[in-house]
Amino acid sequence: MNPPATTELKPTERPFSIPLYPFVGHYLDLDGLRYHYLDEGSGEPLVMLHGNPTWSFYFRNLVLGLRDNYRTIVPDHIGCGLSDKPDDSRYEYSLRQRVADLETLLDRLELRDNLTLILHDWGGMIGMAFAHRHPERIKRLVILNTAAFPLPASKRLPLSLKCCRTPLIGPLLVRGLNAFSLGAVRYCACKPLTPEARRGYLLPYDSWRNRLAVLRFVQDIPLSRGDRGYDLVQEVAAGLSRFAALPMLICWGERDFVFDGHFLDEWCRRFPAAEVHRFAEAGHYVLEDAGADILDLISAFLQRHPLAAGG
Repeated sequence: MNPPATTELKPTERPFSIPLYPFVGHYLDLDGLRYHYLDEGSGEPLVMLHGNPTWSFYFRNLVLGLRDNYRTIVPDHIGCGLSDKPDDSRYEYSLRQRVADLETLLDRLELRDNLTLILHDWGGMIGMAFAHRHPERIKRLVILNTAAFPLPASKRLPLSLKCCRTPLIGPLLVRGLNAFSLGAVRYCACKPLTPEARRGYLLPYDSWRNRLAVLRFVQDIPLSRGDRGYDLVQEVAAGLSRFAALPMLICWGERDFVFDGHFLDEWCRRFPAAEVHRFAEAGHYVLEDAGADILDLISAFLQRHPLAAGG
């Protein structure tokens, strides 16, 4: 699917009340599909990109903590959160299309330079693929349990992900039983989520139809040559050295069973100058387990690395 020829910014909307999510949503028309995003605050742009099976809800407390001093842009990938959830006939659920969507949004918002990316899970691959296409637009990077390179040689794909990628069984688990999303709210945070937070994460994924993106993300993990997206991941990984001079903050939950120490070691190998903070009692949803500390670290990091005057 090619990027849309025309786009339109819809009036601000808030479709219904969501506890813990006190924001007014915006929509961008992507070839007839509604692409939801938050646009809170003003100043230097911070672009936060979520993974699977989360949505902009994951970054809610960062937005609340940073919007007084920065402009926070947080999209919901198509099929996720409050964005439209089309079937495969209307949307190509691929990494390349995700990058094209993000590019369209940032261009339409006229955010063409001085971007700080805050990346989690699949957001890391999407964000760094965008950065690979537009390195001049990126000024700072914040990394939260994610990757921008192939599965490290020392890391095996967890059995839970293998099962969700298995034909017939995977769709039944992910779309039928909602096992992936339910498992995430149970096991991706070390501290039990409040009932309101659990409902917030699960709210967009309430039916077989609305869980298609969750399944497609799992199926789209590029593990070997020939997998869709594998060549793009290799290309992005080969170009990561271009960002070695940028200020980078890494905040890592050490009890993440997917993005574990193998991935953190790879980030540190590629970016030895990065500022790294490890959280021994935090899991994959590191912002749920250590959000207050990470908010303080990000705020201090941004202040220590101000953008050049006029640039």
